[in-house]
Amino acid sequence: MGADGTGTGDGVLDLVAALRARVAALVEARGAGDPTAGDPLRGLYVSGETARRIAVRGASAAVRGADPVLPDIGGTDRTARLARAFGLSALDAHVLLVALAPEVDRDFEALYGYLNDDVGRRRATVALALDLAGTGPSDPAGRDRFHPAAPLRAGGLLEVADEDRPLPGRALGVPERVVAHLLGDDGRLDAELLGKGVELLPPVDDGTDPGRSALGARIAAAGPVAVHLRERVPGAGAGAAAAALRGAGRPVLRYRPEAVDVPAARALLREARLRGAAVVVEPLPPDPGPLVRVLASPGVTVVLAGTGAPDPRWAPDAGLLALDAPDGPVGDGDLWRRELGPLDDDSGLDRATAAYRLGEEQVRRAARSARALAAFEGTAPTLAHVRHSARLVSAPLLDSRARRVRPAVGFADLVLPEEPMGLLRELTGRARDRDRVLGEWRLRTGGGRGRGVVALFAGESGTGKTLGAEVVAGELGLDLYVVDLSSLVDKYVGETEKNLERIFAEVDRTDCVLLFDEADAVFGKRSEVRGSHDRYANLESAYLLQRLEAFDGIAVLTTNLRSNIDEAFTRRLDLVVEFPFPDAARRASLWHACLAGTPRAAGVDAEVARCAEEFELTGGAIRSAAVTSGYLAAARGSAVTGADVREGARREYRKAGRLVPDTGLPWAP
Repeated sequence: MGADGTGTGDGVLDLVAALRARVAALVEARGAGDPTAGDPLRGLYVSGETARRIAVRGASAAVRGADPVLPDIGGTDRTARLARAFGLSALDAHVLLVALAPEVDRDFEALYGYLNDDVGRRRATVALALDLAGTGPSDPAGRDRFHPAAPLRAGGLLEVADEDRPLPGRALGVPERVVAHLLGDDGRLDAELLGKGVELLPPVDDGTDPGRSALGARIAAAGPVAVHLRERVPGAGAGAAAAALRGAGRPVLRYRPEAVDVPAARALLREARLRGAAVVVEPLPPDPGPLVRVLASPGVTVVLAGTGAPDPRWAPDAGLLALDAPDGPVGDGDLWRRELGPLDDDSGLDRATAAYRLGEEQVRRAARSARALAAFEGTAPTLAHVRHSARLVSAPLLDSRARRVRPAVGFADLVLPEEPMGLLRELTGRARDRDRVLGEWRLRTGGGRGRGVVALFAGESGTGKTLGAEVVAGELGLDLYVVDLSSLVDKYVGETEKNLERIFAEVDRTDCVLLFDEADAVFGKRSEVRGSHDRYANLESAYLLQRLEAFDGIAVLTTNLRSNIDEAFTRRLDLVVEFPFPDAARRASLWHACLAGTPRAAGVDAEVARCAEEFELTGGAIRSAAVTSGYLAAARGSAVTGADVREGARREYRKAGRLVPDTGLPWAP
């Protein structure tokens, strides 16, 4: 065994060998005055002679009066290090050694059976452990070492069985994980932690600084401390703290509890003390008070993380420090490069990942997923793999209240004037650079304002507002979530606000673009209070005004009539983009864009130009007309003709209730 106590456990075996001599002395002392010592049935029955001997038996002076042989808890072997980690006294260490002996040397079973006067009881008892220590079961200080709150039992090192017996006769045992540790085996986690969401993260020593968070570095340098980190981005604070602890040479036990499990928490705390590890718990389950009271224990660094505020009643006596995790993302380009490994071209990596607010652990998961996806496709990781994996890691849980759209369009698919096109590009830039501008450059004012980006797209139906939102999401590499208004608006007072809060809170801590289509229904103007309905409608608007101030995500509102939006909302918008009705030239461009992938007969382009002049259609209507012309051509089994294009345009006019330009008569064929 090395001087650091990390060897094979030879020091424990030496202590057990020394204990054997102590046990032999007690056997000799007991046997000297025992006329039944040679009886092969000794321990199976009580004769009259044995009863009389027990009645007058006193302490064995040869052993009871001798100086106790207690382990040296100031040494460097595993027993000494364990004693210091768990706050054990020399007597505690001796009791642990006595209980441990049958686990490593079967001879002790027979010896303990003899000393217990019962061949069926082959484990040490409380009385036997105290006798071997040179004291006895009548010693109050000795009995106190077996109290449930004493270090041996509170730390999970000693098991006391036979609760129905008097204390001196209760059998002692040592959990297998503690035995394995004392013998030098720390290869596996405690069996009690299997399937409980516990992961061992070893120390890192790669010459880098993985804990870029100053807060994480302070936690690593503070010594044993219990900290609660309130996070905006799930996993960001916990990941930074774990990285700093590992960078400081500490192993970390990462615990993701699905529910409050006190036995698992006790086993986790014992494992941390055995390994000298820190504990990081994220996220906390609902009502985590019992869990926190167990884990917030002296001697172990414990980091608890979650998006909710800590409750002082969780651990009132533990000195739990409540801190805010850093706002900014920790998933920067350098971390992505280190986790991804070599890329064919990583020049665009910083830009591709700028929109993701991922914590360190989330970046690692996304990088592993990107590498696995690339290996499956037989290529090196690319930016497309990175974006795909990052989207999966940061996807919000909004499927019950919003419809997810996987963007499949880009700026090349938009036909807009220069000004709105420039504003859309600016919107994507704001989403990428907001942490630098609002965080590093400190251009965010106070008042609890968030780092969200909110834009209003205004224009007639079909002018491309929803398509514009999809393009923005696609350029950022994010999914688009279209809010289902039917799942939001509720007839009961206050329920609409609760539904909105669930959506805002989820988008705050994940990465996506949120689209409120037909936002007039939710963000409409406040009105004069003439009844209870008006008053509660205004309360809903007041809630939205406050919530937009603290919003941290990316949201797009669309409306067909900008004047329907309350001016107070407009002040809180970052951008207002007007989507104009397309003129003839842009209508022709829209026709060509929609028909780009279809087989076309001769003369179609000329008919498209005429239809663009004659039929004043929006982009959405032109797309519908192009689809109609495609179906007409497919039914004939031929290419799209000019007649098909004109028929599609005519049908869109009829749908809108407008006069068909051919004759000027609404009943024209």
